[in-house]
This record gives sequence, C-alpha cells and structure tokens, in this order.
Amino acid sequence: MKGKYLKMGALMTGLLTLSSVAFAGNDASIQGDLRSNIHFAMNQYIQGQAIDGQMYVFDAADGKLLKLKLDALHDGIVKKGDFYVSCADFVDHNGRKVDIDFLVRKQGNLLVTTQAIVHAVNGDKRKYHLESI
Repeated sequence: MKGKYLKMGALMTGLLTLSSVAFAGNDASIQGDLRSNIHFAMNQYIQGQAIDGQMYVFDAADGKLLKLKLDALHDGIVKKGDFYVSCADFVDHNGRKVDIDFLVRKQGNLLVTTQAIVHAVNGDKRKYHLESI
C-alpha cells in the first residue's frame, strides 16, 4: 500500500512540474484575437525565416549561428516592455533543445515579429531585458 502512495506522489509531482513548465510565462489577460494574432505573427515569422525546414538564429552568448528545426510552439504569452513575447522549442544539429523567444510588437493594426532570441539551451536559461526600451 505504501508503494502505491509513493508512486502516486511521484506521478503528481511530475504532473505539477510539467504543468508549471507548460504554462510558465503566460499572461491570462492576453486573450482572444490578440492572443491568436500574436501566435499567427510568430508562426509567420518562423515560416518566413525557414529554409528547407531549418531556421537560422545567431546565438550571441556563444557567438555561433544555430541551425534549428522546430519542435513545438508554446501557448504562453507575456508582455515585456513594448513587446509581446512567446516562445518555441527547437532542436539544433547536435540534438540540443533550444528555446527561442519571439518578440512581437504592434505596428498600426498589425502585429509583427521583429526578433528571435535564444532564451535557453538544454534548459540553461539566459537573461535579457526588454522593459527598459
């Protein structure tokens, strides 16, 4: 019986950990058409930058150009300064997981993705600041 509770506890801990990752960085006030249009602008940027299914992003911290393949788009969106920020998981040619943040900003009635930033490599996060712009 004790083993059953230990397994259940481990399962619940795992689910809580996964849910906090999946929903990390999400502003619930960004809803409806705004949310959809931010994701659309991000997806359009990725498709526009891709060459043969690969996106190239310069990694300023390592001083290298990364060749990335899209793995999954995240649902979360936050507001940082004048930008909406959402991210996606990619995999590089070495099999490393690379989390890319996309900066989306209003231009008139449109939302435009202006930049892709390496936010994490294999879970090691990198800091950047947009709020002071």
